[in-house]
Amino acid sequence: MRLQYHDRIRTLADAPRIHASDKGDRIATSFEGRVTTHAEFDRHTSQVANALLAAGLKPGDRIAHVGKNSDYYFELLFGCFKAGLVMVPITWRLAPPEVSYIVQDSQARMLFVGPEFLELGRRVAGESPRLEGVVAMEGGTNDWPSFEDWRDAQPHADPRKEVGRDDVVLQLYTSGTTGRPKGAMITHDNFLAMRKLQDTGSAEWAHWYEDDVGLVAMPNGHIGGTGFGVWVLYYGVKAVITREFDPLQVLDMIQHEGVNKFFMVPAALQFVVRHPRAREVDYSRLRCISYGASPIPLALLQECMDVFGCGFAQMYGLTETTGTVVALPPEDHDANGSPRMRSAGKALPGVELRILDAQGNALPTGEIGEIAIRSPANMKGYWNLPEATAAALSDDGWFRTGDAGYMDADGYLYVHDRMKDMIISGAENVYPAEVENAIYGHPAVSEVAVIGVPSDKWGEEVKAIVALKPGQSASESEIIAWTRERIAAFKAPKSVEFIDLLPRNASGKVLRRMLREPYWEGRDRRVN
Repeated sequence: MRLQYHDRIRTLADAPRIHASDKGDRIATSFEGRVTTHAEFDRHTSQVANALLAAGLKPGDRIAHVGKNSDYYFELLFGCFKAGLVMVPITWRLAPPEVSYIVQDSQARMLFVGPEFLELGRRVAGESPRLEGVVAMEGGTNDWPSFEDWRDAQPHADPRKEVGRDDVVLQLYTSGTTGRPKGAMITHDNFLAMRKLQDTGSAEWAHWYEDDVGLVAMPNGHIGGTGFGVWVLYYGVKAVITREFDPLQVLDMIQHEGVNKFFMVPAALQFVVRHPRAREVDYSRLRCISYGASPIPLALLQECMDVFGCGFAQMYGLTETTGTVVALPPEDHDANGSPRMRSAGKALPGVELRILDAQGNALPTGEIGEIAIRSPANMKGYWNLPEATAAALSDDGWFRTGDAGYMDADGYLYVHDRMKDMIISGAENVYPAEVENAIYGHPAVSEVAVIGVPSDKWGEEVKAIVALKPGQSASESEIIAWTRERIAAFKAPKSVEFIDLLPRNASGKVLRRMLREPYWEGRDRRVN
């Protein structure tokens, strides 16, 4: 039976209530052997909401979570929905100073810490005077209660706080060109307005059914992880949650848990399809694999289509657009390859696209410019950054993505390059300025420019071009190790090239495009 809830779910807080009433004894979440029914999930999320309110938090307050995926994370998330609070999930791969910055910038009043990050939590708590409490997500410590004890000390009566569709529910941090991440504020309506348009549309791949089983394997610090998990729970089908991405575990979940839908970044798909067991698994239940967050090489896509034998849908979107706003549906995936497979797809229902020149004027079909998007899913804005919000979001609702592309006569969007210098490595966004700031502190470094170069494994890799101070010396491994101590490992350069001087234009700006050109020569687009 096809599922539609847009006429019953007014805010995301309603989802567990409705599913507890309709199918309370059916499985809501499955995580490492722990199974929770919809009735239990509804009670637990009410207990979480009551615990947050008992701690003195008020609607609109922020809480932060740093940890890997778990069923408890989603209980905490939906508990926030019920209490009218805002969840700030932090990518666990970030370095401690980055985590501390997000906790402080978001003004989070409580911090929830996964079991692998207790020491990180202690450091961040010591640096964040606004924090009023810390909870350990799995097993308590001498200082902090365990999530279970903290939750179960509260009644399970639903607090029924008044929550508006325009209220912010999620604050996801995106890397910034200045090196400081920005908190994109996502509302109930950003999620739900688009879902109604999808449910009433004709795209079969986007519909959900009673027997669907969704795999949540992407990290919760990204819209692809939290967002997909929200949709599985919104529809009330079984959510199979993995602590982190593991290709063998993905194969096991498909075979033994009946998983038939999931979202995955191309780098992760590559690990799954090339696992030794990949050709031994029965994929007959698979309905659709959604992929996105970075471009996919055609050869890899063809390999996945051959092995998995199901429908594929490519997704294009950003954190600021609450994820997917453009999609290439299964019917446009040609196993023999086609020009259309190089596109990101067409705008979803309710989404408008424009290609803009430098002055913000719309460009005609086929001309390359900045991709702009207007849709009900566009974020409310950046937290406490009115100037950045105004620069990204126009008064009439257009969001400027910073990506360069063009549209063909049939409305298909082709992502050509990046207006900004962002690097996408394994679907992680890396901004050169952030990496350059980390490297500049090395005593031997005079100047540095960071670029993205092609990688068969990650799509792009971070490469540093370094000019040393006169009389100084440093090795590639030394520069990389220095950087990894200061920022997340995935942002650190994979390689370092030493040159005498960086190329600059007349105004002194580093000519990053000139540095990139030798590595991208012969390719018709500057994303991989």
